Amino acid sequence: MGRFHNLISIHDLTREDIDLILKTAAEMERLTGQWGRLLQGRIMACLFFEPSTRTRLSFESAMLRLGGNVLGFADVSVSSAGGKGETLADTVRTVEQYADVIVIRHPLDGSARVAAEFATVPVINAGSGAEEHPTQALLDLYSIWKLKGRIDGLTISLCGDLKYGRTVHSLGIALSRYDVRIRLASPPTLRMKPTIVQDMEQAGIEVTQTDSLIEAVTDVDVVYMTRIQKERFPDITEYDKIKDKFRITMSEVKRMRDDTIILHPLPRVGEIDPEVDPTPNAKYFEQVYNGVITRMAILRLILE
Repeated sequence: MGRFHNLISIHDLTREDIDLILKTAAEMERLTGQWGRLLQGRIMACLFFEPSTRTRLSFESAMLRLGGNVLGFADVSVSSAGGKGETLADTVRTVEQYADVIVIRHPLDGSARVAAEFATVPVINAGSGAEEHPTQALLDLYSIWKLKGRIDGLTISLCGDLKYGRTVHSLGIALSRYDVRIRLASPPTLRMKPTIVQDMEQAGIEVTQTDSLIEAVTDVDVVYMTRIQKERFPDITEYDKIKDKFRITMSEVKRMRDDTIILHPLPRVGEIDPEVDPTPNAKYFEQVYNGVITRMAILRLILE
């Protein structure tokens, strides 16, 4: 992206960097049908040590639309890392011989940064443990910017699992680059990490925390809903107690302004009732398409 080689953390990006990515994504949309030669001959390796549908297919779709090629694995059990115990460092140093860029998702915190330390080709973090998911945050920002026409001046609610949800960790950090108001709505045991709240407040963001979903959806511009992440809970009984506590139904939609948009990184497991899908507020499937566009912009900025 001009000034840097990898995309590991939102912490590494300035507002100028993020604005460049958003503007490039908008340009990519305008160039629809003219993408095929932009990254012709380039190869992207996808190393997914953790299950994924949207992120992996989105990156693959982005690279193929740009005229590039894709290789990699989506099941660690078929790799030497899973079957033979190969280290992450050795996997990365091997795969970089085959590809021009590596996209990695891994269940351990810090894994993407470790991969970048050993790789000589660019590394893009597609989700590391419960800590960050930077490209999701960037596509979320692009969705907000595209649908609302701006980011500055908005009131945005981040709802659901704010403790284990890496998407909201990255998005919270990214939003701190803008002049916004943020409501953090979650069950008491799933509040946002204090360090991220502190980062937002130090950036001058007005932050409100609540355990009321009604308060979260009332008089805001964006409701960003997340699922309660069963796979991140060390104690499954804790998950069972709160899994159905935060759920958007038509009752909550009726409390929203007509122009409030609902976003969700997906997959959902019940936290948004399907009856909400046809409403003009529901933008989460459009958000999926924005993910392809944003990742096209990221790949172009890194590789072109």
